[in-house]
Amino acid sequence: MQQLNEQTLTLAAICQVAELVQKLARQGQSNEQDYTSLLNSIMVTSPDNTLEVYGGELANLSLGLKTLVTHLGNQAKQKDPEITRYVVSLLSLERRLTKQPKKLAALGQRIEQCQRQLAHYDINSETLIASLASIYSDIISPLGSPIQVAGNPEILKQSGNQHKIRALLLAGIRSAVLWRQVGGKRRNILFSRSKIVECAEQLLKQV
Repeated sequence: MQQLNEQTLTLAAICQVAELVQKLARQGQSNEQDYTSLLNSIMVTSPDNTLEVYGGELANLSLGLKTLVTHLGNQAKQKDPEITRYVVSLLSLERRLTKQPKKLAALGQRIEQCQRQLAHYDINSETLIASLASIYSDIISPLGSPIQVAGNPEILKQSGNQHKIRALLLAGIRSAVLWRQVGGKRRNILFSRSKIVECAEQLLKQV
């Protein structure tokens, strides 16, 4: 049961990344608490438990849990293929990353640099967001087909928004790595959908 909980939390975090990327790309804004908790998750590299990665609060993942229920549940009309595409792309990039030890090591080193920056800058500062975005561009993007983010061209042209979206995608990779570490596999999504949805609904009741 504990493992199912952890898999559901990490998958919900990936769903939350997808949801926020879509909002940023279309509207140029997103809920600050949802966004900040995901950025912070990149920095938590030695947690005592999975929830600690997300600030120890289920409320920080409520958007992702709702998105997960919508997309894995039976409400077919509410499913958004764009959200699904983002989630699948992140899981696919993470699989490529785990097969390249040098890239993983470089990723760890770059995140350590950002952790040192945290002593001087807020996680939401332009400096740190740009640093996180550059990690995604330098290490994750070249691994495979880049994730094509759809949205308002005027919004996507702005470098600040580009940085925010890339920083979010890096948080998605962080959660995808964690998902695999707690036993998450693609076949779980196919064959244990109802269990995952049920678990997400139970977690939402605790928010």
